[in-house]
Amino acid sequence: MKWFLLFVVALGVALATANSDSSYSYYRLPTALRPQKYHLRILTNLENPEDLKFAGTVKIIIEALENTNNITLHSKNLTIDESQITLREISGDKKDNCVSSTAVNPSHDFYILKTCQELVAGSIYELSLPFAADLNRQLEGYYRSSYKDPVANATRWISVTQFEPASARLAFPCFDEPDFKAPFIVTLGYHKKYTGLSNMPVKETKPHETLADYIWCEFQESVPMSTYLVAYSVNDFSHKPSTLPNSALFRTWARPNAIDQCDYAAEFGPKVLQYYEQFFGIKFPLPKIDQIAIPDFSAGAMENWGLVTYREIALLYSAAHSSLADKQRVASVVAHELAHQWFGNLVTMKWWTDLWLNEGFATYVASLGVENINPEWRSMQQESLSNLLTIFRRDALESSHPISRPIQMVSEISESFDQISYQKGSTVLRMMHMFLGEESFRSGLQSYLQMYSYKNAEQDNLWQSLTQAAHKYRALPKSYDIKSIMDSWTLQTGYPVINVTRDYSAKTAKLSQERYLLNTQITRAHRGGCWWVPLSYTTQGEQDFNNTAPKAWMECGKNGESLPKTIQNLPGPDQWVIFNTQLSTLYKVNYDAQNWKLLIETLTNGDFERIHVINRAQLIDDALYLAWTGEQDYEIAMRLIEYLQREREYLPWKSAFENLKRVGRIVRQTPDFEFFKRYMKKLISPIYEHLNGINDTFSAIKQQDQVLLKTMVVNWACQYQVSDCVPQALNYYRNWRSEPNPDEKNPVPINVRSTVYCTSIKHGSDSDWEFLWTRYKKSNVAAEKRTILTALGCSREVWLLQRYLELTFDPKEAIRKQDSMWAFQAVAFNEVGFLLAKKYFMDNVDFIYKFYHPLTKDMSRLLSPLSEQVITQSDFNEFRDFVNNSRQSLKGLEQAIQQTLEIMLTNVQWKERNYHQMSRSIQQLL
Repeated sequence: MKWFLLFVVALGVALATANSDSSYSYYRLPTALRPQKYHLRILTNLENPEDLKFAGTVKIIIEALENTNNITLHSKNLTIDESQITLREISGDKKDNCVSSTAVNPSHDFYILKTCQELVAGSIYELSLPFAADLNRQLEGYYRSSYKDPVANATRWISVTQFEPASARLAFPCFDEPDFKAPFIVTLGYHKKYTGLSNMPVKETKPHETLADYIWCEFQESVPMSTYLVAYSVNDFSHKPSTLPNSALFRTWARPNAIDQCDYAAEFGPKVLQYYEQFFGIKFPLPKIDQIAIPDFSAGAMENWGLVTYREIALLYSAAHSSLADKQRVASVVAHELAHQWFGNLVTMKWWTDLWLNEGFATYVASLGVENINPEWRSMQQESLSNLLTIFRRDALESSHPISRPIQMVSEISESFDQISYQKGSTVLRMMHMFLGEESFRSGLQSYLQMYSYKNAEQDNLWQSLTQAAHKYRALPKSYDIKSIMDSWTLQTGYPVINVTRDYSAKTAKLSQERYLLNTQITRAHRGGCWWVPLSYTTQGEQDFNNTAPKAWMECGKNGESLPKTIQNLPGPDQWVIFNTQLSTLYKVNYDAQNWKLLIETLTNGDFERIHVINRAQLIDDALYLAWTGEQDYEIAMRLIEYLQREREYLPWKSAFENLKRVGRIVRQTPDFEFFKRYMKKLISPIYEHLNGINDTFSAIKQQDQVLLKTMVVNWACQYQVSDCVPQALNYYRNWRSEPNPDEKNPVPINVRSTVYCTSIKHGSDSDWEFLWTRYKKSNVAAEKRTILTALGCSREVWLLQRYLELTFDPKEAIRKQDSMWAFQAVAFNEVGFLLAKKYFMDNVDFIYKFYHPLTKDMSRLLSPLSEQVITQSDFNEFRDFVNNSRQSLKGLEQAIQQTLEIMLTNVQWKERNYHQMSRSIQQLL
């Protein structure tokens, strides 16, 4: 242990001179200094589980751009022995300098060093700072993770970093902003029985000078990069190499007892990396890339340059335990993280305002990558629709926010990692790809990446590159520029509904736009907003759904007002028109009654499959949303979805189920639920029978998205007790329970396991629950563990659900902190569990806040099941009062709380306005 004492002998003086009042209080670092290079040396001790620590030194080569007496950088929760700090000039006269005093500014994590002599513009300095800390349990900074070694029946500890957005400062003092790029030379010290990994390949290892069996492992110098992308880990993992000619060394790492689950990621990763090299026209710039599955991990994955870290569920795949949806998740996350190696790592946003440039791009380009490698999945269509459905809901809240948003506090950065940055960012990029066409889009991206490689950029830089390409390839009129168009989508909140009113005798249509909002108390005058909308459309006569290029545009005036638009040369009263071909743009469409009537006629009696599958999903979503907000009649919406009895494709059913799920959660708390149940049975029965019910016919399915369709339909069929779904599910579960070795042999078909488990727990005994809980504790596959975790919340026994809530938040139990929200959500989405979960959350909010702190993002995910099921004014008032009285325990959740209250309010409004009308419409259809 003496290695650690070296750094803390002088702990008494460590922060003795620190003065908590600093005159510099702006939230961004001063610009007088730039880091030129970091030499980072860290010794990690994993030997004693009671005392997991690290200590090290960082030498930062700094260039002075202006004269200054202060060095301001970031440091948080680090012990710094100030007697060991050194500062010297290494250019010109090479004069010694020193630090005369230090101060801290805790609100911005600033560590401010006052220099003995002024630093002079143009000179280069070397600052050396020693630091030490515990390996924390908070899943950020440099932290600890563990796993059970089944052979030795012992806990194994590893260390790993998670720095995005602002946690490098928890691991070493640094200029912790994305705009301060510099090369890093990392050297890790650790016991020789471990492996050390970092962004770059190993340069050399040598024995530690004083500690027996310890080594120093120095890595090659990195390319210039932002601090949030630095990564290192000390572990005892195994790896699987990938073999691909002429490409970077590619390895996939996991704990030794899960290495057999790395095959899929090891095969898929290099393929998608090669696709990006060709798509971006730039080779992957590092000599190697490692991807590693971490047992305790707060995000889904993290794109550290050359050392990508993942949750186990996002990287590991077991053919014997993981469904097709699980496999697609792995492909999607790996593709997302590897896309970041260009978008985010090579070119980085200047400040977190433009986080969406990282996340929206990685999300969109990942869907291109997966589509290229597995076209049989049709994942591009699936992901596009899924993103649109998410944003149609989230961005119809008044409390949503723009894609590009100002950020002034570290806590606000974390809130930006949300559906708006990812899914809406991706959706508007897809829109731009579709209106620009392949050549302009790709050429604009390539010139942007080349121009800003190893630098930082903001969204206007991207707009410039794309405008030049668009004009060069004539994809946009010269009078249009990308900035005007795209700023309307990235700088304002929300999206429009376009009202299409046809004049059938003149064969024209008048179009108007306004912001679409779920809260119907907001008057039209207050909705406002104008978007530049590319208008693609087709008619019943031509039915050309392949052409997604705009035939016209809705434009905005100089003062942001919407300019009226008339479309000419449309057909007469016997033919429908559909706007927004393949849902290429983020807007809803409301037609006049005659156009809806024509569409319903084709869907219910005509050749409905000639309407593109994404547009069928669109018509369902638009009709049900417009009925929800009262802009359309429920009678029209319910007549339209009647056609689903003929529908055999995944996307329209997904669209319908997403909408009906929300209505169902409200109606199941009311006396008229019996009609809704009968209606759902009638709707689902034909497709359930068509897919051979819950029987295991998956191997015979040729089209991959039919596997997803069957998985989804079976889930709904068992919920609404269609046909033989429930008895068959119970039968599968009984067969599994009677297996002598249930952890080795499971007769339940993989793709319906979540439904079979949930149904069996819902209709089962205490011993059925215990059996599944035991399987959870013994499972070695993350995807299976999540499936089980969700199913355990399906019980109808109050005492079991209460017990489950309590063991979810007990650190001594088997559920890892990162997985706790799945268990809570499962209980809370269960109609019996909802009131228990709501009460548990409200009674224990202080404890739950401490449990998650500082990663409050996970806590915010406990709110969505509560928001979806509060439907009365009195329950809304009760929750609002609770929020007002619990501000301290909901710090950092302000955005999530606002959205929760708004969703509750829209449920209350719906029940008052639509419940009886909807119920009448359903009864007429029975």
